[in-house]
Amino acid sequence: MFTIGDFARHGRVSVRMLRHYDAIGLLRPAHVDPATGYRHYSAAQLSRLNRVIALKELGFTLQQVRDIVDEKVGTEELRGMLRLRRAELEATVEAVAARLVQVEARLRSIESEGHMPTDDVVIKRVPAVRVAELTATAASFDPQDISPVITPLYEELFRRLDAAGITPTGPGVAYYEDAPEGGGAISVHASVQVSAPSRDGDDLRILDLPPIDHAATIVHRGPMDAVVPTAQALAHWIDGNGYRSTGYPREITLECPENRAEWVTELQTPVVQV
Repeated sequence: MFTIGDFARHGRVSVRMLRHYDAIGLLRPAHVDPATGYRHYSAAQLSRLNRVIALKELGFTLQQVRDIVDEKVGTEELRGMLRLRRAELEATVEAVAARLVQVEARLRSIESEGHMPTDDVVIKRVPAVRVAELTATAASFDPQDISPVITPLYEELFRRLDAAGITPTGPGVAYYEDAPEGGGAISVHASVQVSAPSRDGDDLRILDLPPIDHAATIVHRGPMDAVVPTAQALAHWIDGNGYRSTGYPREITLECPENRAEWVTELQTPVVQV
């Protein structure tokens, strides 16, 4: 038999945790001295402790852990719980990875302050273009809010175009507007160039985007999660060359291979001279 301190050391947990597990009935001591109240544990209980810790680290609640280790959960139900938890963890890993990309982009912006390129920006006229689009709302213009909205929008857009027998004739064009509800929300338009009659249905809109008489343009290479340094380089150029932006930039997808690091996107910000 082990004292609670010895059992905690062997189990690599804290004494406080063992006392809590005892209090909620998750892991009772094998023996409690009636005179002193000291708790004692057997080596066989390490197996239950290991199961409890493993399940807890998978993110299950203590009630779920107790049901599992007490075999109140059937095999199939347990498999379902584990599959669901795996999917949740995978989504968390993806979200953290995307967040790291954005943090690195912000760091690159900080490191490049005062060294912004000025020879990569071109002022040009952007002609009108016919596009098919789907629209949704993002909480803000931050890449971490835009990406989870625009990616599924494009997936659904191409699915609906395929179902309608419409073939894209040019690159994707993402553009943005302040959402009607305000509060910093953004209307996200995921569109692609097409040659088809205009329509304004619930399932798909086909419309002509107006021309931009003067657009300050720059090419971004890499995933859009990391667009901040490029976008801020463009903003610095606009501010330093006697222009003022009059709207959100359009994003023209020039190349979109499977490897996101090889994406090529042109940012087109409408500007006027001041």
